Amino acid sequence: MGSLFRRMVGAAKLQVATYEEVEADRGATGQALFVVLLSAVAIMVGDIRPGEVHLVANLVGGLLGWMTWVLLVWLVGVKLLPEAETKSDVGELIRTTGFAATPGILRVLGIVPMLGWVVVVLAWLWTLAAMVVGVRQALDYKSTWRAVAVCVIGFGGQLLVIYLEWMVLQSALTT
Repeated sequence: MGSLFRRMVGAAKLQVATYEEVEADRGATGQALFVVLLSAVAIMVGDIRPGEVHLVANLVGGLLGWMTWVLLVWLVGVKLLPEAETKSDVGELIRTTGFAATPGILRVLGIVPMLGWVVVVLAWLWTLAAMVVGVRQALDYKSTWRAVAVCVIGFGGQLLVIYLEWMVLQSALTT
């Protein structure tokens, strides 16, 4: 548990050494997935609105969105926009981006009236910065801007998938 918390703090602080550590440690995959789940639950709780009835669907949608994002980042980053030194597998990306989800845990504070939205926006931006560092390290990029581009492309694809999931869910609930 000590190494999990230490790694979460290091990831939140955007410490390159932490991302390199989890990238190389195949045993950290379970920890990374736990962080993603914890962040997804925090986001679900922080986004609760009066009359909300689809909490489990929101949680599952969030997890599917993250998995889609990781896959798209891997495809774009390794297959379409690699640098000369780029070599990575999906496991490395799961571990680094899983720990990069740590700031998302703060989104649980989205439930706080009047101030929650500020925390949500800040936590989202912090998570995005952590994701860029995680992707840069997992894909062995020298260029942070290439990592930003890959993250943005992956995020756009993730939004499309989330929208399609929402459309399917709405269709299923209205029939």
